[in-house]
Amino acid sequence: MQLSSCPLCDHPDINHYYKDTSEHHGSDFYQCQRCRLIFAPPEDRPSPEEEFERYETHENDPGDERYRRFLNQLAEPMNELLEPESEGLDFGSGPGPTLNILFQGQGHRMRIYDPFYANDRSVFENTYDFITATEVVEHLFCPGKELGRLWRCLRPGGYLGIMTEMPRDNRSFFADWHYRLDLTHVTFFTKTTFRWLASHWDALLTFHGNRVIIFRKS
Repeated sequence: MQLSSCPLCDHPDINHYYKDTSEHHGSDFYQCQRCRLIFAPPEDRPSPEEEFERYETHENDPGDERYRRFLNQLAEPMNELLEPESEGLDFGSGPGPTLNILFQGQGHRMRIYDPFYANDRSVFENTYDFITATEVVEHLFCPGKELGRLWRCLRPGGYLGIMTEMPRDNRSFFADWHYRLDLTHVTFFTKTTFRWLASHWDALLTFHGNRVIIFRKS
């Protein structure tokens, strides 16, 4: 398939990056030469049924202390930035919404959205002081469209917090990277990709560790 442009920045300069010939995945991946996003083409994306089957294997239990610690990688630095009683949206809350509970425990008001488990699209009619997306962006087929919608839902001065694993920008790492081997992971953001987004949005950008990214809207 000849792709016409990057699904994030819409730039036409995209190169073939990696071909997986294994029975496990069997996907091609491309990379945008402007924003450095790595992504699978439409024919290599999972079907909704395949996505749902995979998500049903997730054991996201709000009572699981280990899972709460995992989410606190984003929740704790975000909480340090928020005003008391802020209003937030957890985008891609999954089968066991938990991040919203962590923020509610800090006195914030929360709504959730998930296309499979909490598909209330009215959340996009509101604006928020902060929006979170943990282990979500790697699943997005149309990241430019989806992230643009979230950015429009963010109030001036608000924060968008993302948690995802970032690849090293070399093919040998990508070939064996465990994150890539998940069939539902089709879009991979490098640090350069996040820096491009910050410039595109005229936003402040901070990295917290190796997997947490926070934007502030000007």
